[in-house]
Amino acid sequence: MKHDVLNLYKLPKEVQFCKKCTISNQRPRITFDPEGVCSACRFAEKKNAIDWGKRDDELKQLCDRYRKNNGDWDVVVPCSGGKDGGFVAHQLKYKYGMHPLCVTWSPLVPTEIGRKNLDAFVDKGGFDQILGRPNGIVNRKMTRLAFEYLGDPFQPFIYGQTNFPLTIACKYDIPLIMYGENGEVEYGGDMKNADSPTREISDHNKHYFSSMPPEAWQKYGLTEEDLRPYMAPPIEEIKKKEISIHFFSYYKKWDPEANYEYCRQNTGFTCNTERSEGTFSSYASLDDKLDGFHYYLSYIKFGIGRATADTAHEIRDGRLTREEGVRLVEQYDGEFPKKYLEEMLEYCDITREQLDAFIDSWRSDHLWENVEGEWKLKYPVWNN
Repeated sequence: MKHDVLNLYKLPKEVQFCKKCTISNQRPRITFDPEGVCSACRFAEKKNAIDWGKRDDELKQLCDRYRKNNGDWDVVVPCSGGKDGGFVAHQLKYKYGMHPLCVTWSPLVPTEIGRKNLDAFVDKGGFDQILGRPNGIVNRKMTRLAFEYLGDPFQPFIYGQTNFPLTIACKYDIPLIMYGENGEVEYGGDMKNADSPTREISDHNKHYFSSMPPEAWQKYGLTEEDLRPYMAPPIEEIKKKEISIHFFSYYKKWDPEANYEYCRQNTGFTCNTERSEGTFSSYASLDDKLDGFHYYLSYIKFGIGRATADTAHEIRDGRLTREEGVRLVEQYDGEFPKKYLEEMLEYCDITREQLDAFIDSWRSDHLWENVEGEWKLKYPVWNN
């Protein structure tokens, strides 16, 4: 089955690269201005002109409004024990006097370093945490289906990561949820919330679920009972309890590497001993053995792999030049995630031949060509 990536994601057929970073117009929902600069780079420029002292005052006022002075939980922080959620939770608790309940949705196949960091975050950082872990049989089936029909085996995790904090917030009557960064504006996407600290729950389907909400998987044989852990509470309940989702990146200038240094000093976070496959870094997205296939499928569908994503934000943060970023993309982007290949095949109950067929079904003709039996990008950034 050949998937129509162009129409599914409403991508432009002509590939264009940003003049400032390494990202292309194949990233869904990203926009380019007449000067050929992407929306994420323009937002990075805008961040330099923001009055962050005023934003900090807004955060203090927000905390004052929601803080429960009896010690009860007053903010839900989605957190895996990594650098970003750890930074948010630690700041809220120790700088702003909040009482966070940290909510974790289990990785598909946890890594040793991910579990170590989560334990350190709870034990050394001093946080309360709830871990959501869904039915393993259902989770494996959904992962395989998402791999085949969405080109992303990570989609079941994304459902839980997005909707489980809402469930917990409703259950424990905690009306404030604080995420880390707004990925749509920080990395390129829908800019409607660029000047807002919040996001609308009605946007979840478009921004995070590839227009395929959890309940849609019933047509592939899963039941409503199977899918309930992945689903958000009814919108009426969310509105009744006045649940509000905020982004910490609205209040604090977001810098992933600075977050890493902060958590290394304050929450016991440690980076990996080796770089992650497909990129040059070793401190981000360490929790899941199947994580590499999420990034690899992004490379197949959009020509945007993990190194492209990493270099783009490093360039915007002033830590790389565009030339340095292009060289890193050429060196690492599209590296096949072989380290946990056997775990991937076993988890999804597929053969290597099936896996390769799924991958190739997501190669769009406007991006890929087969040259003497080898797939190559038609328009790599280093040839641009």
